[in-house]
Amino acid sequence: MEKNNDSGCPTSDIDPFKNSVSTSDENSEAPENIETFSKIIESRIAKYNSGEIPTRFGKMTEEESFFLEAVMHLSKLTNVIAKSSPSGSTLLNWTNLVLQRAMTFMEEEFRTLLEDFGGCSNSKVDKNSDYPSYPPEVVTRMNQIATAMISAGFETECCQVYSISRRNAFYEQLKMLEFEKINGDDVQRMPWDSLEGEITQWINVAKSCSSTLFPGERRLGESVFFDSPMISQSLFSNLARSIVIQILDFAEAVSRTKRSAEKLFKFLDIYEAIRDLVSAISESFSNDGEHELKSEILATRDRFGEAAVNVFCDLESSIKNDAARTPVPGGAVHPLTRYVMNYLKYACEYRDALEHIFQEHAKLEAYSSATSPSKWKSSLDIDHVESESPLDDVAATMPFSTQLMKIMELLDSNLEAKSNLYRDPSLRDIFLMNNGRYILQKAKGSTEVRQVMGDTWCRRRSTTVRQYHKNYQRETWGRVLQILSHDGMQMNGKVTKPVVKERFKNFSTMLDEIHRTQSTWVVSDEQLRSELRVSISAVLIPAYRSFFGRFRQYLGNTKHAEKYIKYQPEDIETLIEGLFDGNPTSMARRKT
Repeated sequence: MEKNNDSGCPTSDIDPFKNSVSTSDENSEAPENIETFSKIIESRIAKYNSGEIPTRFGKMTEEESFFLEAVMHLSKLTNVIAKSSPSGSTLLNWTNLVLQRAMTFMEEEFRTLLEDFGGCSNSKVDKNSDYPSYPPEVVTRMNQIATAMISAGFETECCQVYSISRRNAFYEQLKMLEFEKINGDDVQRMPWDSLEGEITQWINVAKSCSSTLFPGERRLGESVFFDSPMISQSLFSNLARSIVIQILDFAEAVSRTKRSAEKLFKFLDIYEAIRDLVSAISESFSNDGEHELKSEILATRDRFGEAAVNVFCDLESSIKNDAARTPVPGGAVHPLTRYVMNYLKYACEYRDALEHIFQEHAKLEAYSSATSPSKWKSSLDIDHVESESPLDDVAATMPFSTQLMKIMELLDSNLEAKSNLYRDPSLRDIFLMNNGRYILQKAKGSTEVRQVMGDTWCRRRSTTVRQYHKNYQRETWGRVLQILSHDGMQMNGKVTKPVVKERFKNFSTMLDEIHRTQSTWVVSDEQLRSELRVSISAVLIPAYRSFFGRFRQYLGNTKHAEKYIKYQPEDIETLIEGLFDGNPTSMARRKT
């Protein structure tokens, strides 16, 4: 009598089969053992299909393992029979039929496992998602089925089921990420504000593909087809190719839109997204067809790199051509300075991408120069093009830093020219000081800018700003200090009242004029404004206090003295505190 095991299957189905599997030899298998394999396989399929066994490949029990082994052994025996028996023999036809039924059954099981046991097909993934989320035991079962099907010669059927299921799951994820194809002509006609939103959505999709979807698909394929790495690689490569082509279509259309400075940062976002995409799938490129795809991806990426280089060229031109003839009121920071520095601050947040872009650009420029008729080299290796100056060496190592240095030099030259719009030399120094300080603070306030420009550049910039400060102080207050000099106050060894009166009067007049004028000047940087006032106080107040204390007595009574002495020493600091506030009332008065 047959006894049932825990799974409800008769043990007589197991023990003889187990012994047959463990002792069989594919070169000496008896027809009766082939019949045993076939009957056990057919019996198992019938029980699965009838529902007698409630789950298909539930937990991989010993019985299920025997079933898969039986399929693989039958496949081997079928091959042996095919070599030794005439075509169309009853035994060969029978084994082929049983094997075909087993493969059809396993193919359906494979599809069921792929589609019904996870895979994140019903939930949106992010970079922290475990994608695809098949339970480990399901992945193990899929691996065993795939191995059995491939061993039995049904590689095509196995790969087709896997490819279709995973492609559908991937497209479902793209749909959840709200990715939709946009006609290239529509992209060209789309206003930039609208296109920006589409680009942002595209970048999210591309990043999800790079960080989660493609790595997850690669891992799943490697696990399911663990014994067939070439098949795993091919399946992933085909999937990646179909997805990437769709993703690139949109990027290509964007790259053909009209270039402008405002587009730079979105272009760089796309550049980085494509770069990450290449990294995520590059390992799958193993043949000429895939090399062609990789070349296409890199060509699209490089188009955005070229656009970035051209945007910087346009920025250089705009700085050179900014020749406004009206000075900024009060010597304040020029709008051009604010625009350029804020633009560069954001640009430096893409330092790695831009450094790579400008390195490639520098290599192409060097290659073009080296291969021109006038500068032909013996080697076309662009890494060996000779530098013609130390600056060329810098460009070969940090070309983006060199590019920023060039822009800074152009900005400095432009500001120097604009400073000549001010007739007052002191105001020219204030203007240059304001703008120089703004540039320096922007550079110091941004880790990215400071890293690109370097500490040496910052120190030189600080020295330049201090020099403007010194120039201003000498130009404005040097003349005041000459009035307060004790030289020339005596005639024949005695202090003369007319000279004292003249000096006090001239001092008051000059101080009034300076205050009236320079209270309309603007120093918006609070620290710089404080430094200016402190430095003025440090030279003016002691000098006036000394002059006042030494010569006040020669003017006699208070009423007579007040005619010439307008300010007490303690009044000077109050006057200095009123400088550089951009007083609108005073400015309006100056214009009338």
